[in-house]
This record gives sequence, C-alpha cells and structure tokens, in this order.
Amino acid sequence: MKVALVHDFLLRLGGAERVLKVFSDMFPDAPIYTLLYDEKKVSEFFPKEKIKTSFLQNYPKFSKNYHRFLTYKMPRAIEEFDFSSYDLVLSSSNSFAHGIITNSETKHICYCHSPMRYAWDWSNEYIKENNITGIKSFFYSYLIKYLREWDKISSDRPDKYIANSVNVQRRIKKYYGLSSELIYPPVNVDRFEVKEKHLDYFLVVSNLTPYKKIDLAVKLFSKIGKKLLVIGNGPQKNYLKSISAPNVEFLGFQSDASVKEYIENSRAFIFPGEEDFGITPLEAMSAGKPVLAFSKGGTLETVVSGKTGEFFYEQTLESMEDGLARLLYNERFYNPKEIRKHAEKFSEKVFIENIKKSISE
Repeated sequence: MKVALVHDFLLRLGGAERVLKVFSDMFPDAPIYTLLYDEKKVSEFFPKEKIKTSFLQNYPKFSKNYHRFLTYKMPRAIEEFDFSSYDLVLSSSNSFAHGIITNSETKHICYCHSPMRYAWDWSNEYIKENNITGIKSFFYSYLIKYLREWDKISSDRPDKYIANSVNVQRRIKKYYGLSSELIYPPVNVDRFEVKEKHLDYFLVVSNLTPYKKIDLAVKLFSKIGKKLLVIGNGPQKNYLKSISAPNVEFLGFQSDASVKEYIENSRAFIFPGEEDFGITPLEAMSAGKPVLAFSKGGTLETVVSGKTGEFFYEQTLESMEDGLARLLYNERFYNPKEIRKHAEKFSEKVFIENIKKSISE
C-alpha cells in the first residue's frame, strides 16, 4: 500500500507535529506534504528529504514567520498537490490539510485536531488578540467569509474523519455536519519517570501567546509568592516578564530532554488555557504530577478532579487561586503511580493500535 502524509505547516514542533511524527514512524516510506516547511526548526523530526512543499515555499523567507499573510492563497496551494499515485492519504489537519483533492481510488483519512478555529468559533478572539481594527477588519471579514465557505465545501473530501477528542467531535458535527471516530492523540508516556520528591516549583510549558492565558498563572504566582517556572517563547514573553515578580522565572525554549527533567522535578503542572485536547498535561501526568487546568476543552477528558489534579472554572485570578488552593489541600491524597496509570490510557501504543484498526476498517 502506497501512503502519503499531509500536514498544514511544518514551522514548529507542537502537539500536532508530535502526532505527525508517530504517523511518519508508522509509515517510514511515506512522503510528507505540507504548505510551508522550516528546516531549522523541525528537521530533527522531519528531515528535508521526506518533505514536499507547496508553491508558497518559494515566497520570500519572511513568509515562514508571517505565514498568516498568505492565508488567502492556502486553499489553492493545498488543492494543487497530486495524490493520484497513492492508495491512502493520511492528513493531520487543523486548518487546510483536510482540503486536499484525491481521486475515487485513493482513500483519504483525516486526523482532525480541530476545524479551522479562527474561521469559526475563535474568530472574535482572533480579532481581539491581533488588534484587527479599522480598514484591516474590513478585509479580515471578507477573508473569514471566504475561508468559511471553502472550509465547508472542502469538508466533504475526506473518506473518514478521526477526531482527537470529544470536544473536536462536537465541532466537526457542528461546522461540517459530519460524524467522526474518536482516537485520542499519542502521549510518549515511557519518556517520563515518576519521582518521589519534587523541587518545590510549579511549571508551565507553553507557547506564550494571549489565548494560552499564561498571564493568569504569572499574576497568580506573583501574588502568592510560590515559585513558578515558565518554559516557552512567544509574542507575549516581554509582557509576561513585565508583570511578574522575582519568584516567576522564564526559561525560554528548552530541549525535550530538559523539559522532561523540569516536569519530573516539578510539584504540579499549570495549564490555564483552553485547548482542543492538550498533550502537555498528560505528559505531566505521565511523571505522576497533578495538573491544575481550566475546566473547558480537552482537559475535561483527561484530568480527573481529586485524582489527577483540579480544575478552576473561570479564567479569572480568583477562580484560579481557588483551584490552586484545592490542589494544595489535596496534594497529600494524590497517588503519583495512579496518576501515571491514568496517563497510560493515552499512550503511543494505544494510539497506534487504534489508528491501524481504523485504517483496516
């Protein structure tokens, strides 16, 4: 069986890219088609030799850093890929990859991280975060209308959808009117060890963008004086530093090996944003660490209140402080080995078995 893989962009290594890496390991001979590729940032997982890019790759180098300016060209770019020689195409999509065109003999399975959020349920937040006002908002409204129409039309192209969470299943049903199979993303549980002691710090691992709500964690820990380490970079980094107290430390980008050490030695993991699924909380649970999470999105399917962590119910300082107080009170009752056992339900082994079964069906 001749297989091809498709992914929206290969410009950074995030949760969706880790899913793609497992697909690539499952099908080592399969090329990876993508709109844009940044060799410096992702070649460790995705060597250049396996990559087939769109015509957008030929645009000036700035396009990799400011690819949103090419958004209106992306539907055409994804449709120009030729998959006529493949038996199976497996796409990993949260925006455009599901929109590839295949012939009647080529099966297309889409692993959907989410329908295009900035075109649907996140459009208002996107406008606020990017300060889109005046004449820019006029053009943006036309772009969103175009993307919604294209996204809806192209949603019928896959032969099957696999959703990464119940949360995303609902979104696929709402915006596409389609049913989907549920297979949770893979977590490399075996990468982590459970340690009996911690170094008395709390941990955030995240891209530092507004919708991640890292500012909530920074404000809370600055207020209460407990040590918080923040791993990651992003456009909010300078702002977050400006509102932080000395007990909040920003570590920037860290290697996977370093992140592993920081997670294993942490007291608890802090996850203040809303994600479609969220792999990092499960990585923390793989190390036996409790998680404080916002009670919306994918964490409702992975965090068990009172057993693997606690929720806070509004994205406010007061609500988050209340959740942290409950986590600290229940700390003596958490069983690190049971927390890890829970995380094992989301392991790579389980994911691969489920994907193979879905393909064979």
